[in-house]
Amino acid sequence: MSFSSAVKNELCRIENEEECCLFAEVTAAVKIAGILKNTESSGYNIRLITENAAFARRIYSNIKKLYNINLQVIIRRSSKLKKHASYILLFQSIPGIDRIIKEKLTERSQRIKKSTLSESIKDKDSIFYKNCCRRAYLRGAFLAGGSISDPEKTYHLEITTHHRKNADEIQWLMSMYQLNAKIINRKGSYVVYLKEGENIVDFLNIIGAHSALLEFENIRILKDMRNNVNRIVNCETANLEKTVNASVRQIDNINLIQKTIGFSKLPVNLREIAELRLEYTDASLKELGEMMTPPLGKSGVNHRLRKLDEIAEKIKMSDEYKNEVKEI
Repeated sequence: MSFSSAVKNELCRIENEEECCLFAEVTAAVKIAGILKNTESSGYNIRLITENAAFARRIYSNIKKLYNINLQVIIRRSSKLKKHASYILLFQSIPGIDRIIKEKLTERSQRIKKSTLSESIKDKDSIFYKNCCRRAYLRGAFLAGGSISDPEKTYHLEITTHHRKNADEIQWLMSMYQLNAKIINRKGSYVVYLKEGENIVDFLNIIGAHSALLEFENIRILKDMRNNVNRIVNCETANLEKTVNASVRQIDNINLIQKTIGFSKLPVNLREIAELRLEYTDASLKELGEMMTPPLGKSGVNHRLRKLDEIAEKIKMSDEYKNEVKEI
C-alpha cells in the first residue's frame, strides 16, 4: 500500500461528530471529484468517481446520514493488469443536495474574490464558519483529489481540481493555518500543492491523519540524520584528502631541497621543520608544532612549510634543475 493510500484509509476511519462537519466534508468531496450532469428524465444528477473503496463507503454513509437516502453504486473493474476498480456513486437532485448542485453550477467562474472568502468566516450559514468544518472541508478535498508522495523519496502533497474557484478556496483555507500553498495549472486542471516537510506535517495534523503524521516525522528525522552524517563524512573525507595531498607535496619538495642545495643552506627554523616532516610523514601540523623547540602553533608550522614550498618552486624554475631533468 502506498503512503498516500495509507493516509486516506486513516482519514476514512475518522468519525465526524457534528452534522455541519459531515456536510462540509461531503461538499468538498463532491466539488472536487463530482461530475454534474443534466438529464431530461431526472434533471440534474451528480456522479462521484473514486478508486478508493474506503472513501466510497465513507461518502455513501455520510450522505445517507445527512439525507437518509440510498445512492446508486456502480463498480467498474478494468480489464487491464494492475488497475484498481472504480466506484461510481450516483445521486440526483433532492432537498439538501440542491445546495451542493448550485455550487457545482457556479464553480466554473474563473476566480473567487478573497474578500468573499474572508466574509464567509463571519457568516453562520457558511461551511467555513467553524474551525471544525474548515478542517473537515480540507479532509474531504484531500480524500477526493489529493495525493502525497512517499516521504522516503520526496516531500510533496497536492490536491487536484478542475476549477480555479475550488483551488482558490483550498489555498485560502490552507493559508488560514499558515500553510504556504501554491497553485499551478497542469493539463487543464488546477493543482494546489505543498512542498515543505513542515507544511505537510501541519496539514496532516489539521485533517486528522495523526498516525501518518508520526510516520512522516520519523522518516523525516531519519532522512535529516542521514543527510547530516553524510555531510560530516564527506567533509572529513575532503579534509583528510586535502591533508594527505598537502603532506605528499611537502615531502616531495623537501626531498628536492635536500637533493639539490641540502639542508645546510636552509635557515635553522626551516631546517628543523623540514627534518621533522621527513621523519614524521603522517603527523599533523599541530603535532609537528608540539615537537619543535620551542613549540609552535599550526599557523607558524604552515608558514614555514609554505616557505619550503617556495624554495622548491624556485629550484624547479632554475636553469640547472631544468637541465638536470632533461638529462634524466
